[in-house]
Parts: sequence; C-alpha cells; structure tokens
Amino acid sequence: MRNDELNIKNSTKKYFISMFIIPIISILLLILLVFILSDTPFKTLFFFFAGPFRNVLSFGNMLNAAVPLILGALGIIIAMKSGCLNLGGEGQVYLGAFITCIAAINFGSSAALAVFALILGTLCSAGAAAVSGFCKAKWNISELITTFLISCAFIPIINYYVTGPFLDPQTSLISTRKIAETMRFSMILRPSSLNTSVYAAAGLVILTHFFLYKTRQGYELRITGSNELFARYGGINTKLNTTLAMAVSGAFYGLAGGIMILGTHHAVIKEFSQGVGWSGLTVALIAGFSPAAVIPCALFLAWINSGARIAMQNTGLTFEIASIIQAVIFILSTSLYIKNIFAKKEEKING
Repeated sequence: MRNDELNIKNSTKKYFISMFIIPIISILLLILLVFILSDTPFKTLFFFFAGPFRNVLSFGNMLNAAVPLILGALGIIIAMKSGCLNLGGEGQVYLGAFITCIAAINFGSSAALAVFALILGTLCSAGAAAVSGFCKAKWNISELITTFLISCAFIPIINYYVTGPFLDPQTSLISTRKIAETMRFSMILRPSSLNTSVYAAAGLVILTHFFLYKTRQGYELRITGSNELFARYGGINTKLNTTLAMAVSGAFYGLAGGIMILGTHHAVIKEFSQGVGWSGLTVALIAGFSPAAVIPCALFLAWINSGARIAMQNTGLTFEIASIIQAVIFILSTSLYIKNIFAKKEEKING
C-alpha cells in the first residue's frame, strides 16, 4: 500500500513539474530574451502574450495550429506506452499529407472521397511506421534509427513529386494543385483557418485515453512497454504489440498531415509541415505522456508559436525565438523523463 501511495505521489509530482514548472521557466526565459533581443521589449511582450487573443483571426489560427500538435502527441504517447519512440514524425506527416492531397485531387470531389483520401494517407504513414516496429520486434533494430532514416528518405522523394510531376504551374508557390472546395473541412471561426477537424482531435484524445486505460489491448500495450519480459511470460504477444503501436503512432502523424491538407492548406506546399513532428514530441513530453494533458499542452505550444509570429510581424523580433523556447521546453522535459527512468531503475535495484 505504501509503495502504491509513493508511486502516485511521484507521478503527481512529475506531472506538476512537467505541466506547470517547465512552462513557467520557459516563459521567464522568453521574457529575458525579449529584453535582450528587442529594442522595444514592452511592446514586443504585449504582442507576444496578447497578440493571439486580439481578434478572431489570430485566436482561431492559434487553435487550428494546435490540432496537428495534438494528433502528433497522441502518436508519440501510443509509441512510448509500448516502449518505443517514433522519431519519424516529420516524414510521416508529410507522407500522409501528400497521399491525401493527391488522392483528393484525382479521385473526385465529394465529401465521401475526401474521407477515403484521408484514410489512405493515414494508412500509408501507418505502414511506414509499422516497418520500424516490425524491424524492432523481429530483429531488435532500434526504432530510433529506422523511423528517423525512413522519414529522411520520404521528404526528398515527396519534394521531387511536388516540384515535378504534381507541380501546379498556375501558382507562384512550389505546391500541388488545390483540392476541390467540396472536399475541404467546414470552417468554424471565419476568417481564421479553424475548421471542424478540431472536434476530431478532441474526440481522439478521449478515445486514446479510453483505449490505453480502459481496454485489454491498451493494458497489454502498457505492460509491454513497462516490462517486456514480464508481459511475454504472461502470454502477451509483445512483438505484435510493438508493431501495432508503431503503426498507430504513424497513423496519428499521417492523420495530422491529411487534416492539414483538407482543413487548412488545401494543397501540399513544399515542406509545409516542417516542425510538426518535433512539436508533437515536445507536446507529449510536456504532457508527461498522458493523453488527458495533451490538449492544454498543445495549446500552450501553439500560443508560443502564434505569439512569436505576431510579435515578429509588429516588432523587430525574429521568429527564431519560438524555436529557442521550444528547444528549452524539449531539453527540460527530456531531462525530467530521463531522471524518471533512472529513478525507476534505482527503485528496482533497491526493491
């Protein structure tokens, strides 16, 4: 009983540090950087903190930017719960977006076909991640290497098709043709880009939490991640769980890419999704790999990015400050996670 209470207390402490202390440290560092880098620090801070809430356009765009971060974070959480880490988010988002877009352009213009195109893009990204899961389950090849390398391979291949066979000659952008208006998600908060995909993202957070903590398959997946040897002796097919978890992780990333096409961009602009994969990982780290904490953490990171962009447009601040803050959050969250791993190992040794 004491051990259970101690575990609950440690878990609560970890989530408190991850969700409150780390963002506060990041904001304090942000303020310090603004005073160092900006000639008008108070004006810059006003636009940074209040800019995303000044009007419907900015507020809606901030909420819309959080949607792919939520989906990417859920993908990371599923992989982590199985004992894996998916570092191929960048390529999987890009792949899902590209397949969804090309399918939507060529298959027709109905809403039903848009759903089919989205499913197809999601499955392609799921397959890409499943390859890494299978390699780990079958030959114990590190998924850190395979997911990253496969992701790096997809990006230039897709760039070739975007800049070559599928390039739209009627636009000044390096992009494919736009999908039909009948295949796009309905807008919610005009004139912003916020669309009905936000409902899907919220629903998937609930479903992921239910799957992980209320179903047998979710329990087996978590046991596989926490103690693979124990799970194997308990009759759990750990190899299948590893492959499936990676496939689901890739599916979430592919879904994020497809939603960005059908809801926001309506075409694949060359490397438009750059940064979404790593941002999803950052959100998962801040959330302590808890689905219930994903939405506020995604909104926090979307607010940081949106505030930096608005401050850049109205003052002399560069957008790179958002990348610096995100890097600090990533480092602090990762340090906390590594510390937690060593604490668990020490507890096993002492126990």
